Amino acid sequence: MGRVEGKVAFITGAARGQGRSHAVRLAQEGADIIAVDLCQDYATVDYPMSTPDDLKETARLVEEQGRRIVTVQADVREAAQVREALEQGIAELGKVDVVVAQAGIAPLHGNPPLQAWSDVVNVNLLGSINAVQSALPHLTEGGSVITVASAAALMSQGMVQNPGTNPGGSGYAWAKRILADYTHELARQLAPRSIRANVVHPTNVNTQMLQSAPMYKSFRPDLENPTREDAERAFYVQQAMPVPYIEPVDISNAILFLASEEARYVTGLQLRVDAGGYLKWHDFHV
Repeated sequence: MGRVEGKVAFITGAARGQGRSHAVRLAQEGADIIAVDLCQDYATVDYPMSTPDDLKETARLVEEQGRRIVTVQADVREAAQVREALEQGIAELGKVDVVVAQAGIAPLHGNPPLQAWSDVVNVNLLGSINAVQSALPHLTEGGSVITVASAAALMSQGMVQNPGTNPGGSGYAWAKRILADYTHELARQLAPRSIRANVVHPTNVNTQMLQSAPMYKSFRPDLENPTREDAERAFYVQQAMPVPYIEPVDISNAILFLASEEARYVTGLQLRVDAGGYLKWHDFHV
């Protein structure tokens, strides 16, 4: 039997990247999947979002593992759409055991700037909360809630030299930090019900978000039009281990552990999958 045999996992941002990887990895270990994604671009994000065809490809890859999947295009910013998507999946698959709030965007230097702030907060923070809270009435003993934050949430912010110059970028780190705090408090509320809540903090992950012109420019502001090769020289600054980034499956393996019975007493954890990035910012503390 697989490590999550018989479970149903609700995953947002599942059309590609990390979300697709989580769906496939959990399916490989026996889970059926409810997969949600918007599959539309944002005006404030200067790299393309997933498409309906991407979501269909996720479905194909899950079905290739012999598992069932329900796919729904829905906007995580809209709580009603998230609830309807989840209920559609439950109607077909019977239940939900695992929630993976993965959907996220990075509107770095997006325009208009304050809309970029609103978009990143609404997707990365409120969208994750919408996914989790839509599932709470359906979760029973043994359920697992997993939010995906970022190593950026754990970095010392220090003094801000030019406040307000990049609301989308600063909003990304802030939203992920508050998401981590939300999940910590949620774990306290769910523990008496034997439902777990944990956060995963990835470093650079080799997805379309990282491999994009805005991210290249963010890492190499000294160049007018940096290439992937230019940016990858700077990607190493995020990690203590000598790698520029990790792969989506590295996060998916952490998600799998937290979804499985192997983690039945693991809750309130801030799990860093960051190739030692945290070590560059913090001394030891309990």
